[in-house]
Amino acid sequence: MAIQVMDLIEKAHKDKKREVVMNTKRFHSWVHVYPEPGDKDDMHCHNADQSFYVIEGECTMRFPDGGKAVMKPGMAALIHGGDFYQLENTGAGPMILMGNRSGPSEDIKHINYELRKDIKDLPPEDRIRIGKGGPVYVSQPGQDG
Repeated sequence: MAIQVMDLIEKAHKDKKREVVMNTKRFHSWVHVYPEPGDKDDMHCHNADQSFYVIEGECTMRFPDGGKAVMKPGMAALIHGGDFYQLENTGAGPMILMGNRSGPSEDIKHINYELRKDIKDLPPEDRIRIGKGGPVYVSQPGQDG
């Protein structure tokens, strides 16, 4: 396997999205971009240990008990699988993180705190809405809205 060197800041500003940059049987890494202040995800956990490193911007990590941690560039969060959290861009511009997690990305579950379900198993419109911190409900067949 060849060594790859990349500029994650340049990549994040160009692509403006979450992208897996390395994926093996034992480990995967990604660059995660929250382009606008106020962008956030849902309160959730994963089934694997992970870390986030703040490259640019300000990240506020919130916890189910109401606690929070504000992270600035150079700071990292070390998270055990099964611990719930929510990430929000609380800075004035884009927030760029690098994430690393044990296991291949295909084996990772994204368990929503309220539903206690893997949102990857939900219909695409629900998965996208909930994953961006939107209202937590699951569409029913034939339901309007």
